[in-house]
Amino acid sequence: MIDKINKLGKEREPFLFIISYDKKDIFVNSLNDLDKDILYKLDSKRNYKQKKILSSNYLKKYPISFKEYQNSFNKIIEEIKNGNTYLLNLTFQTPIETKLSLEDIFKYSQAKYKLYFKDKFICFSPESFIEIEDNTISTYPMKGTIDASIPNAEEKILNNPKEMAEHIMIVDLMRNDLGIVGNDVKVEEFRYIDKIRAGDKQLLQISSHIKASLPDNWKDNIGTILDKLTPAGSITGTPKRKTIDIIEKVENYNRGFYTGIFGIFDGESLYSSVMIRYIENKNKKLTYKSGGGITIDSDVKSEYNELIDKVYLAF
Repeated sequence: MIDKINKLGKEREPFLFIISYDKKDIFVNSLNDLDKDILYKLDSKRNYKQKKILSSNYLKKYPISFKEYQNSFNKIIEEIKNGNTYLLNLTFQTPIETKLSLEDIFKYSQAKYKLYFKDKFICFSPESFIEIEDNTISTYPMKGTIDASIPNAEEKILNNPKEMAEHIMIVDLMRNDLGIVGNDVKVEEFRYIDKIRAGDKQLLQISSHIKASLPDNWKDNIGTILDKLTPAGSITGTPKRKTIDIIEKVENYNRGFYTGIFGIFDGESLYSSVMIRYIENKNKKLTYKSGGGITIDSDVKSEYNELIDKVYLAF
């Protein structure tokens, strides 16, 4: 499939790509021949009509127990103390109930990046992966979340030492990753705030903008570029390879397409997103997958609450 992506890029054929977290499942299809039950939105680019905002966002969630979460959390802290990882994105599954179909949730969701795939899964993600316009590649890692209703929320998130350290580590990782495929890597903007609707809450999330220069023939090697940059550093941790190995040991399920990436190449430019805020449909039962970054300074109760807070419908 990586070869197919390279081939479509060489032909300048617009296409959609979806790559699972472990890269074992890859979907690639020409935009001109896309099935009707595959819908996408990447900022202003979409292939469906947006529905009006829905007032009801009924959602019941059944998260894992605090004890089970704490057990995995403690294993990660031991790995950090042993120097095997410095930041690890720990995720879990949460069974949910809602009166809405996956397609309804997709069309009502207010998110910059969205994907609906054959009633199997949806994501409504706030996080970009990479964008390539002209010969410039950009990435926008997102690390650090706080409830906007907390007094002085913006000041607290920006001045929190744990959040600062976590964000710096991800920015450093993504700088290194862009250096694998490009030159002249620069942090264009460091730690700016995005506002995100999370059910009946508004969250503040911290992002940075990193960019690099690509060679003139980058369109001939899109598959190779995506292969070298995945999985995304923001949903693994650092150092990436060792951290991925630890994730396989401490998480109790297969992420599948969750925390993978999807995007489109329109013949000239490429736009993509990290697949977070993700709901999966298996045997007519819905599962929401969510998580957050763990560092040596993380508080287990705060991280557990963040895992649950990230299970929401973005109406």
